[in-house]
Amino acid sequence: MQTKFTEAQLADPGTARANQILRSCVHCGFCTATCPTYQVLGDELDSPRGRIYLIKDMLENERVPDEKTVTHIDRCLSCLACMTTCPSGVHYMHLVDHARAYIEERYRRPWPDRALRWLLARILPHPMRFRLALAAAKLGRPLRGLMPDARLRAMLDMVPARIPPVSRNDDPQSFAPVGPRRMRVALMTGCAQKALDTDINDATIRLLTRLGCEVVVAKGAGCCGALTHHMGREAEAHGSAAANIHAWMAEIRGEGLEAIVINTSGCGTTVKDYGHMFRSGPLAAEAAEISARALDVSELLVKLGLPEGAPKGLRVAYHAACSLQHGQKVKTAPKDLLKRAGFEVVEPADPHLCCGSAGTYNLMQPEISGELRRRKVATLEAKAPQVIAAGNIGCMMQIGSGTGVPVVHTVQLLDWATGGPVPPALADL
Repeated sequence: MQTKFTEAQLADPGTARANQILRSCVHCGFCTATCPTYQVLGDELDSPRGRIYLIKDMLENERVPDEKTVTHIDRCLSCLACMTTCPSGVHYMHLVDHARAYIEERYRRPWPDRALRWLLARILPHPMRFRLALAAAKLGRPLRGLMPDARLRAMLDMVPARIPPVSRNDDPQSFAPVGPRRMRVALMTGCAQKALDTDINDATIRLLTRLGCEVVVAKGAGCCGALTHHMGREAEAHGSAAANIHAWMAEIRGEGLEAIVINTSGCGTTVKDYGHMFRSGPLAAEAAEISARALDVSELLVKLGLPEGAPKGLRVAYHAACSLQHGQKVKTAPKDLLKRAGFEVVEPADPHLCCGSAGTYNLMQPEISGELRRRKVATLEAKAPQVIAAGNIGCMMQIGSGTGVPVVHTVQLLDWATGGPVPPALADL
């Protein structure tokens, strides 16, 4: 694609990166075949190719974003299926992230949108605030029918029936390995996950220590920054990311870390991109080092070597989170681990398509998200599973709200298969 940015425009690192990405696009349209929003809406401007044209025009002309452009970019899930499909290697993620930051800086949204986005940014990355909000939302459920905004109704619909108790395993501390120490790793405990399902981190710690890892929860580490990053709130996202970089570098310089293990794939995609996020600032070298050490928990388990388990007689439908299969290119490890642990693993039709969670997308775009959930649940239930496994808390909540089949994290099943307790969601099986 030909671009016409001026030298002055290209002096900005974000615009320079956007120019590189735009120039790599050859207009082939292969991305439309795997774009969930294009499949649902059928509008070229709701495909990656259409959004690329809108972004190019907005950036080249330094336009104040208009409502049409913002609407179509807001509808992007950032599922990154287009990056898997693209034969030209167009790095759509960096392009749409830059466009969102540009929009956030220059576009005046209607006040209900501003209020909602501000509220989400102030609550979701903070576990205790999130817990309080969930408790308040449970009380507000009887008033759901009176809510004038579909997004408010969607928030009430996503509240879990049970809010788990706080886990002290999420506090800064170190967990000793069972037997000789094989490696020392930091566990990213995240933010929303600590309010929605505390057993995921607990299961991860049990499993990794059983396999010989010393597991550290670093002081000062918290939200990865993804939730605010995808809303274009760049300063807030970078603040969260910088805190993590400082926390983990302190451990690296102290007793050392072989890896930073992440069990929420949306967070993993963001942490692995810290090197790019801070590429032109004073944290560039440290951010790149953190990104290089970041591993999804399934990647680390492959390195450690999971013991082979006896057949469990349990049929597991594996849902591939977009952030894992498209963002991190981790595709076979979770399925291979589940099979090795003794589970029968099945995969739904069109596993490359998004479930509609996508961070805050199911709250901001409930109609599109709801249709994607319906389609995903239908393909999963068609496999007649006894349980559904996923590697991302957002996907688990999204799919779980649309099916009666128990939904658990992959690591919970692996922990159970190697001596841990039955996952809470499977207690009645």
